[in-house]
Amino acid sequence: MRFERELLKGVAPVVVLEILSRGKMYGYELSEALEQRSKGILTLGRGTLYPLLYNLEAKGLVAAEWEDNESKRKRRYYSITGKGKAELAAQKEQWLALQEGVNLVFGLGGVSLA
Repeated sequence: MRFERELLKGVAPVVVLEILSRGKMYGYELSEALEQRSKGILTLGRGTLYPLLYNLEAKGLVAAEWEDNESKRKRRYYSITGKGKAELAAQKEQWLALQEGVNLVFGLGGVSLA
């Protein structure tokens, strides 16, 4: 299923912060983790992911550092900051309230998918 660009744009920052809350990752690894955790429903291409990461870094929500890996290739690893954790908690609270409201409109009662 392909989602409207604007819909995905609204949820992308919070899901990236959620994935990074579990540990630092480089871009491709983060993209794969997001796709795997969402069972293929959410995917972010490089043209979307990297500008998003740079934006989150500019806001102080993630930090990035270059590190060598096993193959001696440098990769830029991203990790969530304290400010990012606070933002994630606030966004999750809003997301759950929004989800409940949409479920009520769709006639699903108090059903939560979380």
